[in-house]
Amino acid sequence: MPTVSRTFAVSPPPTVVLDYLKDFAHAEQWDPGTQRCERIDSGPVTEGAYWHSVSRILGRTAELTYTLDELTDRRLVFVGESSSATSVDTITIEPDGAGSVITYEAERQMHGTARVLNPVIKLAIERLAGDTERQLTAVLNDLAHQPDQARGASR
Repeated sequence: MPTVSRTFAVSPPPTVVLDYLKDFAHAEQWDPGTQRCERIDSGPVTEGAYWHSVSRILGRTAELTYTLDELTDRRLVFVGESSSATSVDTITIEPDGAGSVITYEAERQMHGTARVLNPVIKLAIERLAGDTERQLTAVLNDLAHQPDQARGASR
């Protein structure tokens, strides 16, 4: 399974980061590949919540249904699935002074005949990882300067 990981520091504390990132619809703001991401179910964001995501990678549109598979006070795991791919995004958040250190790991696996694309997917997600890190860092650091109600986090 092609995997890429990045670790970086941000200004907000873990509780703020977790509260924002647990709503995968926010990926539209921090993931340069995400064109649209909408929550399918309703209610509080807890394990089992799910989203429909439309992304663009290698010039192609990919649609996956993401489920919040794991939610703890320091870790989020989103699993995205379609007939041709599985995506596992694991976000670990650790305290670092007044801020946080985030480790973001993205795994992508193509299925069926699309498996031949796995080496190309590895290169593509490696390239996107740097852009995602920069954009996610900027968005999260902006949260540190917003009042609680302006953050748009789901509760």
